[in-house]
Amino acid sequence: MLTKDLLRVSRAGGGYHLQFADREHRPLAARVIGTYQGHVGESRAELEAAVTELERDADDFKLVRGLSALLERDATFETDAEIDPERARRTAFEAAEAVGVVSEDERAAALARAGESLGVSADAIAGALYADLEERQVLTELAARWEPDELVAQYNLSLAQTALFDATELRVRSSDPKALVSAIKRLRLMYEIRRLEVENDENGDDASELGIAEREVVVTGPTHLFRATRRYGTRFARLLRTVAKADEWRLEATVDDRGTERTLRLSDADPVRVPDTEPVAEVSFDSGVEADFAARFSNLDLEWDLVREPEPLATGTRVMIPDFAFDYRPGGSARRDSSDEADGGHSEFRVYFEIMGFWTPEYVEKKLAQLSDLEDVELIVAVDESLGVGEEIAARDFRAIPYSGSVRLKDVAGVLREYERQLVAESAAALPDELRPDEDVLSLEALAGRRGVSEDALADVAFPDHERVGRTLVRPAVLESLVDEIEAGMALSDAEESLEAAGFSDSSAILSELGYRVEWEGLAGGTLVER
Repeated sequence: MLTKDLLRVSRAGGGYHLQFADREHRPLAARVIGTYQGHVGESRAELEAAVTELERDADDFKLVRGLSALLERDATFETDAEIDPERARRTAFEAAEAVGVVSEDERAAALARAGESLGVSADAIAGALYADLEERQVLTELAARWEPDELVAQYNLSLAQTALFDATELRVRSSDPKALVSAIKRLRLMYEIRRLEVENDENGDDASELGIAEREVVVTGPTHLFRATRRYGTRFARLLRTVAKADEWRLEATVDDRGTERTLRLSDADPVRVPDTEPVAEVSFDSGVEADFAARFSNLDLEWDLVREPEPLATGTRVMIPDFAFDYRPGGSARRDSSDEADGGHSEFRVYFEIMGFWTPEYVEKKLAQLSDLEDVELIVAVDESLGVGEEIAARDFRAIPYSGSVRLKDVAGVLREYERQLVAESAAALPDELRPDEDVLSLEALAGRRGVSEDALADVAFPDHERVGRTLVRPAVLESLVDEIEAGMALSDAEESLEAAGFSDSSAILSELGYRVEWEGLAGGTLVER
């Protein structure tokens, strides 16, 4: 962004129109870059004097200063002195006090005396006295990232960001709404999504045909909070980077222009482009509560996958994107196709999860209204106890889990296990009374994953062609062949090789079935003995 004093905007007719740079300003951008490059090795004062000359020649001095401000970020200024200026001043002042400086000759004598004490010349002392003042620092390097066209593009982006810093509300339609909402969440901005009727744009074209989503994302700006904060305002302005990355987008902002409310309109038709830099990727979660929950949940051994930012849910005329979703993956099974469901078993099951932390009363009311409009959705809501709305959430047929400080994993896991028990029962009911797998050896875990059920759902299923050995299904013929291959006195390592070749992953259960146990010999291994 630029500083507010460099904002170039027209308020003609009560509007709020940004004065962007365009192709005709490319030569000016090139001159600004050349001025900086030509003053490497010279003082800041000399550079600023040259930039001031450019301002006099340009139509708008603010444009020159804005371009210069962007280059300033890539410039390195250093103090150019033989000795530390602070040390030079201290020594020179001590020498001046001893000499009693009144005239130029006495000043030269004091500098000479200071130089002698520090082992440098009087000129070195004189040059170092004020070398650390800003205007005397030297431009040592310019690592400019932009050519003239790119500098103009960066200027226009920064100009728009500066205007958005004072926005109280931002309304965006984008052809890439997922990226937009993801950035909003990472920046921890307050937002809601409204569903819109299909409408024609100002040129008479159908908006849906232009790739613009039929949804509008409304972001609340910094001055709409309890008090404006620069940190929030900076994040709000930085969102424009992601907005402008989309192929098609429209933005309308309500701006607090020194106490007067004005409307700023931008779109992909404006010269707002993002140079080759990565879009916003600052904050991964809306809050520390969410980040903490996600980190702790990943350490649990549950048959549920945690999904960040799942698909939007329709809530009347608006859209809600829950914080998380839990996908039921019995046995770690992957998504199955329609042919699997024909064989029975439960399809993928999703439970959404929303964390209601400390919000403004208005946001709490909006969220409750959204929950009222949700239909046919399984939703768990972790609600901050201070909000006092747990009963209202439960009245909407959703599971409410109160929390204070952090969400308790035990509470969430308990609700998920309730769902799991129901799903296991449904899965078991959908399975046939008996199954005949083709494999000679097959683990129950693999079969459960294939069927999309938990191992518990297979408990009452008969397997006429196999025997259950621990958590493995084995054809009797395989067991008979192992009787001749496995014998007492055999090293455990050799027995495990034979079992692994036959397709067994759990050696202990099959060895027990064959009538053997392991007699351990310290850390060296073990030997099979009859039970």
